[in-house]
Amino acid sequence: MLNTYFRVIVGVMVLLSVVLTFYVNQNWMWFTVFIGVNLIQSAFTKWCLLETILVKLGVKKEGGNCSSC
Repeated sequence: MLNTYFRVIVGVMVLLSVVLTFYVNQNWMWFTVFIGVNLIQSAFTKWCLLETILVKLGVKKEGGNCSSC
């Protein structure tokens, strides 16, 4: 269940940042960069802030973490 929530939230955030970049201001592209950098760092550190937040909100882990998505 955690992987499903993670993928949906990250996908929505990326799409939202692209829409904001196109319609509001080009500086919103930095939000997309931030998301990408967080995904890369979680692959190396095996720690993901979004995963931590989701677990604290009660989402069940299926085994694995963000870097295994």
